[in-house]
Amino acid sequence: MHIFIGGAYNGKTAYVTQLLKEQKIAVIDGFIPEVAPTCDALIIKNLEQWLIKQNLEEDEVIVENILANLKTLEESCPLYIIVTDMGRGVVPMEKQVRLLRDTCGRLYQALFAEASQVNRIWYGIAERIK
Repeated sequence: MHIFIGGAYNGKTAYVTQLLKEQKIAVIDGFIPEVAPTCDALIIKNLEQWLIKQNLEEDEVIVENILANLKTLEESCPLYIIVTDMGRGVVPMEKQVRLLRDTCGRLYQALFAEASQVNRIWYGIAERIK
């Protein structure tokens, strides 16, 4: 599993698709598929959009389920996960937005621990951090 993290509109998707340009890729946007499509590499992005629709009060269960689903998908093809950095020390006033930020933080920690490679994308430039 390869993880790419960066701020919104920092070129994450363009970087990953360029990296995989010679391969048959499938891009999943905003959800986790139950079955992996036929491809050489599966890109999953905008998990935050899927998380918004979940009960974020149960973040531990959500993180465990996501990890289990991603591990199952990875058995079919290599995974490239693109996530948006939401932290940076700003604590939102609205409860649901705070819960989303906190759940993303816990999810990202778990993803980074499982990933074989983690890259930060800053305006289209990658920095390998794991």
